[in-house]
Amino acid sequence: MAEQTLSAPPGNRRSRVVVASSIGTSIEFYDFYIYGLAAVLVFPDLFFPNESPVAAQLSSFATFALAFLARPIGSLIFGHFGDRIGRKRTLVASLLIMGTATVLIGCLPTYATAGLWAPGLLALLRFVQGVGLGGEWSGAALLATENAPAGRRGLFGSVPQLGAPIGFLLANGTFLVLTTVLPAHSGDPHVLTFESVGWRIPFLLSAVLVIVGLYVRWQIAESEAFAGVAREQNIARVPLVRVVRTNSRALILGTMLCVSTYVLFYFMTAFTLTYATAAVDPPAGAKAGLGFERTTFLAILLVGVVFFGIFTLVSGVLADRLGRRRTLIPTIAAVTIFGLLFDPWFAGAYSVPAGLSFVIGGLTLMGLSYGPMGSLLPELFPVDIRYTGSALVYNLGSVLGASLAPIVAVALWRADGSIVRVGLYLSAAGVLSLLALLALPETRDRDFAAQTAARTLP
Repeated sequence: MAEQTLSAPPGNRRSRVVVASSIGTSIEFYDFYIYGLAAVLVFPDLFFPNESPVAAQLSSFATFALAFLARPIGSLIFGHFGDRIGRKRTLVASLLIMGTATVLIGCLPTYATAGLWAPGLLALLRFVQGVGLGGEWSGAALLATENAPAGRRGLFGSVPQLGAPIGFLLANGTFLVLTTVLPAHSGDPHVLTFESVGWRIPFLLSAVLVIVGLYVRWQIAESEAFAGVAREQNIARVPLVRVVRTNSRALILGTMLCVSTYVLFYFMTAFTLTYATAAVDPPAGAKAGLGFERTTFLAILLVGVVFFGIFTLVSGVLADRLGRRRTLIPTIAAVTIFGLLFDPWFAGAYSVPAGLSFVIGGLTLMGLSYGPMGSLLPELFPVDIRYTGSALVYNLGSVLGASLAPIVAVALWRADGSIVRVGLYLSAAGVLSLLALLALPETRDRDFAAQTAARTLP
């Protein structure tokens, strides 16, 4: 390896890097997931009440998808400034934007109060959420990897990836408590219910989490890798132009690589909750599911996400020991096979043990595929355009994978409960990502700090 010292760069203690890189992503993914849960549980009735059950669910998922369409815009904005003015200030701004949008969603009037303004404002704030998250992940990954000791970049890169399972645990745990404590509906307008007030609480609680995250982020010093680029006066005037001209192949292949991970995750969270809680014998216009109580399946998801977190760190260790490609090739191949098992395994999971086994299996694969991305994607790009390049790859992958996944899944899900085509969609995404991975080089031993793009480009 090019790096020889085991000490972290001066200015940032190792513990501080770990906390700062994970706390922001945890908060931002918490914000993101509470929206996904609300999109399944209450938004169809509160913001799209005049549509059929399937149409209302699709409309709710359409607003969910808006954030993914906004993420590449956020990656361009925050990537530009992250490569020009540094990682620290950009990370603070992305967290503030995301948190503000989330709190405002918790204050929105519903369709019954504001008519068409309600879904319009919901869509707008969801878009702003996506812009904020578009700049968050890459900055957190760079904060971790650019401060990692030698031979530990894979493990350190997996730390911000823990924001996904931690945020999901917080979001699901909050919704589980609220749906257990509060009644779903009530004929008495003076009785607090989950549908009237309870769903707002997780969004409003985000304000407290954001304040904590901003404080921690502000204590971090700028990375030595970026400081070196600034000293050499090699900061790109327009990082996007330099990325496209010098690293277009990495941009395309990295985006393709991310697709299966995104499809898997949003199938295992947003779609599984929808399918599992749908009635076995649904009313006209609805689709058959497994008939689980919401609280029961939320609890199942909480158990599964623990495995997601554990194997995210395990995969970071494996990525350091075996290399990024040797860790990911068998994992993505397994994701492809898992898609073929989607219908026979999940569609027959009418009991808690069967449903739990499916969720644990899928989210374990999610952790194994997601963890190495925190180091691999930044390693694809030189330091002077690393924020823009890795952010674009990660967020373009989200557009192709996550933005469409819940909508496509509902469309492919047949009225009789068959989800064979849903699984085949996941397998197709796995094949695409596997082909991209095979075309990418191993990046574990790259000189992470010294590598820069051509100085003559913008």
